[in-house]
Amino acid sequence: MKLFKSSLIALALASTVANAQSIAITNATVHTMTEQGTLTNATVIIDDGVIKAINPSDVSADTVIDAAGKILTPGLIGALNQIGLVEVGAVSRTRDSSEKKADITFDVSSAFNPKSSVIPYTRKGGITTSIVAPSGGDDMFKGQAFYADLTGDFDSIVSTNTAAIVSLGAKSRGSRATTIVELREKLTNAQEKLAKAKDKKSDKKDDKKSDKKPKDSEIAMNRILEGKQPLVAYVDRATDILALIKIKKDFGINVVLAGAGDAERVAEQIAEAKIPVILGAINNLPSFDALNRSLVTPAKLFDAGVKVSYAVSGDTHNLYMLRFDAGISVANGVSKENALAAVTSNIADTFNIDAGRIAVGKRADLVLWSDDPFELSTRVERIWIEGEETSTSSRQDALRDRYTAKSDMPRAYVK
Repeated sequence: MKLFKSSLIALALASTVANAQSIAITNATVHTMTEQGTLTNATVIIDDGVIKAINPSDVSADTVIDAAGKILTPGLIGALNQIGLVEVGAVSRTRDSSEKKADITFDVSSAFNPKSSVIPYTRKGGITTSIVAPSGGDDMFKGQAFYADLTGDFDSIVSTNTAAIVSLGAKSRGSRATTIVELREKLTNAQEKLAKAKDKKSDKKDDKKSDKKPKDSEIAMNRILEGKQPLVAYVDRATDILALIKIKKDFGINVVLAGAGDAERVAEQIAEAKIPVILGAINNLPSFDALNRSLVTPAKLFDAGVKVSYAVSGDTHNLYMLRFDAGISVANGVSKENALAAVTSNIADTFNIDAGRIAVGKRADLVLWSDDPFELSTRVERIWIEGEETSTSSRQDALRDRYTAKSDMPRAYVK
């Protein structure tokens, strides 16, 4: 029995040592996404899941990887998608992102499937983490977003209650005016209750036994009012954006615009209010709420001083295409550095997450590319999530190998 226990301890220690191995990536072109800018022939040291040093005088590590001048970037971040919640959009039993009775408390993190076949495929696009958002139900509030890495491990959810999601603007039935009024009323009521609760707490004469536990919906609203999480509002029309700017000013909350199809019309006001915008870089089809939407919208917002991030709309399989969307924005007036920020540091700043930059002390979420990450022919050569190298092999690769290799198994039908 003692020998068995000793063996288990030895195995545990060996596992710990293996996981704690330090890595030095040398001779890399490092896009830090910090004030350091882009470093050439640089060295990055990874240890214990974080970046320990950049260009140290003494390069000592358990493993040394020569990047041979290739590009090293922070891992890309997916924003406001349903990865891990939707496997096949056309199959209802694989969709867990919505619920008819959903409200601000709707937390879909328990439905997240880290073993989704979409996740390894998405890593092939250089994406290491994601802000996963619910699509909600009939209520204006769609629920709570959460932050997860794409390791595929069961403990890959990093944090919950990352943001509250609300949908405003055009309605199939009724007037958009009711949603703006309703949002303002909900914030006002929550603000008054919060103020009363604080007064009650400070009153020593108050009987503590009479205190009522706040409802989950009240707690969720309080997080917004106290600045503990941003309010992400799906909206397109310029007038609705201006209404949200006023709400931000009146309540002092953190507002993030999502979609923002007609944002260029009020770009200066958005920049002045310091409101981040998350949009699709290739969403150029106009609508009644976004007549000015075009491929140059991101460039115009960047030029106005708006913090812009990119999101990919459509099926969860499309998240893999994030870097290509960023590349298209470069072809339409966005600098390469801004385009990279739109899929790394800007998203990290918007949701206050520990990712998106190559800096000492940051999570070691890194991608080594074969060439320019915005070029179609470029591929991910190596990828690390929290310091652990992760495979880019996906189900698609297995299918390719299955039907291109010699096998005793029956071939696929062909004409």
